[in-house]
Amino acid sequence: MSTESADVRPAESTDARPAGAQQPTHHHPQPSQRTQPSHHHGHALAGILGPAFVAAVAYVDPGNVAANITSGARYGYLLVWVLVLANCMSVLIQYQSAKLGIVTGKSLPEILGERLGDAGRFMFFMQAEVIAIATDLAEVIGGAIALKLLFGLPLFVGGCIIGAVSTVLLIFEKGATHRIFEKLIIGLLLVITFGFIAGLFIAPPNPKEVVAGLIPRFKGTDTVLMATSMLGATVMLGATVMPHAIYLHSTLVNDHYAPGEAKPSVKKLLHGSKIDVAWALILAGSVNLALLILAANSLYGMTGTDTIEGAQRAIQHVLGPVIGTIFSIGLLASSLSSTSVGTYAGSEIMHGLLRIKAPMWACRVVTLVPALVVLWFANNPTEALIVGQVVLSVGIPFAIIPLMRYTHDRTLMGEYVDGPVKHVVNIAVAALIVALNVVLIVLTMLGKA
Repeated sequence: MSTESADVRPAESTDARPAGAQQPTHHHPQPSQRTQPSHHHGHALAGILGPAFVAAVAYVDPGNVAANITSGARYGYLLVWVLVLANCMSVLIQYQSAKLGIVTGKSLPEILGERLGDAGRFMFFMQAEVIAIATDLAEVIGGAIALKLLFGLPLFVGGCIIGAVSTVLLIFEKGATHRIFEKLIIGLLLVITFGFIAGLFIAPPNPKEVVAGLIPRFKGTDTVLMATSMLGATVMLGATVMPHAIYLHSTLVNDHYAPGEAKPSVKKLLHGSKIDVAWALILAGSVNLALLILAANSLYGMTGTDTIEGAQRAIQHVLGPVIGTIFSIGLLASSLSSTSVGTYAGSEIMHGLLRIKAPMWACRVVTLVPALVVLWFANNPTEALIVGQVVLSVGIPFAIIPLMRYTHDRTLMGEYVDGPVKHVVNIAVAALIVALNVVLIVLTMLGKA
């Protein structure tokens, strides 16, 4: 077997650590220095894949369902370009997070915790915790709605079931069983994909109309609709660039390897991560796009589609009960997977910023209780779900600005530091996202949200 096809060796990982970079102090044990048997290059690459698919689940949570179906039903194909643009930005951002974790051996929250003072760490944690609660709000509500649609369960009971099952999934998220956790989440991601795109096979969209939606524009019958479209675009951005996924991905690339397991070199990890992120985010982006196109093609102009229940009933009416049931199953899988990943992210944020390693069940309770309160009292849980997406969009700059700064820091990244051109692109992406969030805040203050 050729040297090129041989599996990577721990020595390569040591040599590839960027010159001038800080030695990793990540809380995950470093791999033991032993030589691994040779395998085909494809098997070595396959061993790297997985973290991005776990992070990608955050991009297909129930909040996306609400935002994308609402946008498609109201505006048709008008905002297709927003989803495509947001997905392209999410590929860049998630790779940057993975790159930071691979090169430094630390997560983004850990680096923030090291560089902020006590007050700064606490304030940053508080905003991140609000984001985590808003994230879980959408995910638990979506799962409760799915259980109601499938089995007629009360929303509060459904929320409790989602909380319990997701806690069981989290048992596998650390140590030697982490690969099992990855496989469970990827399996749920495939169920989500099938559940949300099945309707397109029954009622295929007009390709010309989809392509026309790629032309960037805000267009409506009057200025009010245009302003609402702008708000819809911003909410969709919040639904497709997820702050907790940014924090978590830098951890996932290290948790992917069990304690004592040899890791590939930094160079090979970065190469594999590019492929991992591209495949995972293309899949997640396709699901989001399918939701919008499904609504634009089958639900456009219909009333009552501004709630998930209403959208499911409309899908069932137009496309049949089988597609309606498959949609509900996809929604349930979306909730279970994304709420598990969201709690995982919350735990890592707390550990990195506050240096507290709280039990996973405690992190689960902190974010679950507010969602259950909403399910008990809210008349229209979907409205709370949309509000949660707005909160998520406000939290995005707090994640991406430090990320872009650190990946351009030579003391951290060494030879893998971002070059001038890439850094300019990163700044442009961050500036666009911040600008959209300012638009969202202004529209909210003017009462147009």
